[in-house]
Amino acid sequence: TGMPAGVFSLLVGRGHDVGLALVGDPRITAVGFTGSRAGGLALIAAGRSRPVPVPVHAEMSAVNPVIMLDGALAEPEPAAASYVASLTAGAGQFCTNPGLLLLPAGPAGDAFLSAAAQALKAAEGQVMLTPDIARAYTEGVRRWENVPGVREVARGAAGTGPYAPAPVVLACDAAVYTAHQELTGEVFGAAGLVVRWSDTGELLGLLAGLEGQLTATLHAADADRATALELLPVLEERAGRVLWGGWPTGVEVCHAMVHGGPWPATSSPGTTSVGTLAVERWLRPVCYQSFPDDLLPPELRDANPLRVPRQTGSGRTRGA
Repeated sequence: TGMPAGVFSLLVGRGHDVGLALVGDPRITAVGFTGSRAGGLALIAAGRSRPVPVPVHAEMSAVNPVIMLDGALAEPEPAAASYVASLTAGAGQFCTNPGLLLLPAGPAGDAFLSAAAQALKAAEGQVMLTPDIARAYTEGVRRWENVPGVREVARGAAGTGPYAPAPVVLACDAAVYTAHQELTGEVFGAAGLVVRWSDTGELLGLLAGLEGQLTATLHAADADRATALELLPVLEERAGRVLWGGWPTGVEVCHAMVHGGPWPATSSPGTTSVGTLAVERWLRPVCYQSFPDDLLPPELRDANPLRVPRQTGSGRTRGA
């Protein structure tokens, strides 16, 4: 490729040992991480405990709530099919996987759930990244299932290969969800929890109790705009990316993208791991004050010989 040696390296290991060794190496001055909350917390602690602490930009856990309002349920079959497709994509191992669906109680919500059950029964489990991840998925689903008041909506088929557990959707009402802390954490994989809410007040209570998230998605129609306006201030406090319609598993690399969010979705809520702003995680600002022009880096000289975009007292410029 012509790139310098070391631009890309891959070290393979089990557990946290390899990651901890890398974070502890004095040649490492900043760290990016995507993985479990336990792994992220271990690396953050290691980065802080060094003689010279280093930043660890950790992307950890999220359930990425999807809120369905009544107006979005007029055509339950296509909406449910899209939900199941997003939930099961890549064995459910996208960090933006829609693990929590907040669905209104009543006939419209029932029809959506019935359609989702039919779509999920046709889905087959896919091989997960590691045996440990597959085991954690199975244990997480069992943890949800053991909560009184949680019922199975549908289960797909286990895959034919090893470590390919069946996708599953479970459901409960809002009171059960808020009473059981074990329902609020992420189950990494193709497991969805549907929580039924009865009115806007109950929905707002559910959202207020959520941890920080990578995404929050609102499905609604024009008739729901008043409710949407009521929900948006809560959603923007909880998530780095707020979607109107669609599903959160598609992440575009672009100037506007924010792939981040409040703790514990990430340890660096002021930045993003995807998009133009992501590079700023690896930069440190330096100010040159009162230097002669010929001693400045070319990017800062008055003539701007490299014609880089610059912000000056008169606005943004590129030079001659």
